[in-house]
Amino acid sequence: MTIAPRHILSALPLLFAATAFAQTAPAKPKTSAEILAAAPASAWKAVPDEDLLLLDLDSGARVVIALAPDFAPVHVANIRALTRAGWFAGITVNRVQDNYVVQWGDATETKPLPAGMVTPTPAEYERSLAGLTLRPLGYRDAYAETTGHVGGWPVASDGKAAWLTHCYGMVGVGRGMAPDTGSGAELYTVTGHAPRHLERNIAAVGRVLDGIEALTALPRGTEALGFYKEGAPRPAIVRATIAADLPAAQRPHYQLFDSASPAFGEWVTARANRKDDFFIRPAGAVDICNAMPPVRKMPA
Repeated sequence: MTIAPRHILSALPLLFAATAFAQTAPAKPKTSAEILAAAPASAWKAVPDEDLLLLDLDSGARVVIALAPDFAPVHVANIRALTRAGWFAGITVNRVQDNYVVQWGDATETKPLPAGMVTPTPAEYERSLAGLTLRPLGYRDAYAETTGHVGGWPVASDGKAAWLTHCYGMVGVGRGMAPDTGSGAELYTVTGHAPRHLERNIAAVGRVLDGIEALTALPRGTEALGFYKEGAPRPAIVRATIAADLPAAQRPHYQLFDSASPAFGEWVTARANRKDDFFIRPAGAVDICNAMPPVRKMPA
């Protein structure tokens, strides 16, 4: 019989322990990008053609906006009416305020509105939470009792009402002092740190999905609040179109990551608890504006 030397026998438990640890070592957490790349097709939700607003600028760039009729149905109907009447053609970008907004509309404020507009327009600053499937973000928020997602939209709620959050790229309706003066003829998009204090004071009607760099790169306005000086050259919108009005072959197609999918929950957790090689200490939280549902453009 061969007996192993004592020093070999004493090392065997350590060898077995190391082998067991190697077999049970936890898998490296997936990054949010990896989760997104592995998400099934069912985790993505198509933006309806009727809800895609295409703005063609005189620079040749196109800005694509997803409209949100579930949150501002009257304003969205007005925007569609303005678009189909050709009203947006020729209007200008009038305000480019650094770290805040880019705003466009009729600089003269005299262009007649087309038939079919609802004015005065109700102040659609919030809607009932009833009928919405809100997936709570699960982390603290400074402006609302709860934040989360409905489909592909960032949403805040007080438990009774729900509203779209004023995050980067979201589109709102310019208005005067009276709450019912924002018809949809003057719009802006957030291009800086999220001005969430505007929520429930202005109607949010959509989100820029593509082309926002064509707006953020514009020269800043030199007057108060970033307005362009009277008589100064202004970028113009040469054409506005609802995608549904184009021939099928010419329609762009976009999808939003759907908050109803299990993959979305994994993605949010990964966004809040970054554990890739760069991060020393995960935040353990994420702001709603840092969890904007990803967008992807689909092949024609």
